[in-house]
Amino acid sequence: MPFIHQINEEEAEGKLKEYYDSLVKSRGKLSNIMKIHSLNPGSMMAHMDLYLKIMFGKTALKREENELIAVVVSSINKCEYCMKHHGEALNFYWKNMERVNAVAKDYTKAKLNEKQIKIVEHAIKLTKSPYNTNQKEVDDLRAVGLTDEEILSVNLVTSYFNFVNRIALGLGVEFSEEEIKGYKY
Repeated sequence: MPFIHQINEEEAEGKLKEYYDSLVKSRGKLSNIMKIHSLNPGSMMAHMDLYLKIMFGKTALKREENELIAVVVSSINKCEYCMKHHGEALNFYWKNMERVNAVAKDYTKAKLNEKQIKIVEHAIKLTKSPYNTNQKEVDDLRAVGLTDEEILSVNLVTSYFNFVNRIALGLGVEFSEEEIKGYKY
């Protein structure tokens, strides 16, 4: 049970019902992380807009790189909800759940390439100690071929998942095996 009241799909009316219907149409189903916003539908749609821009919009990173960051950041923050959801999405690209699980447990055992390792290391540092991030980390990302646009995307995805992990953890957003499957990627 989430820590606060939320309005389920069958109870939704007016603008909230419109938003729910829109999310089901565009994403395939309604996620619990969106439903937790039901008492403030405007924040739900702003959250979804941000998510779609950062994860699905025109971005310099590949979708699988975005999902890799999502899994790593969520693992650090111990956010099972996002680890499961985005582990499922990463597996959509990798087709190797064992490798996805390795990323969540210890990225050094996940057979990442040099670029992916630097992306993950930056996401970890930005999550654990953002106050220690400096020019060297950005230079290290450039050294493995990332452009400034890609570096911006790494930072945006990392920051977004730190944000959403706190929503999920702070409000007790739960998942089930059924709830994490069936989304449009």
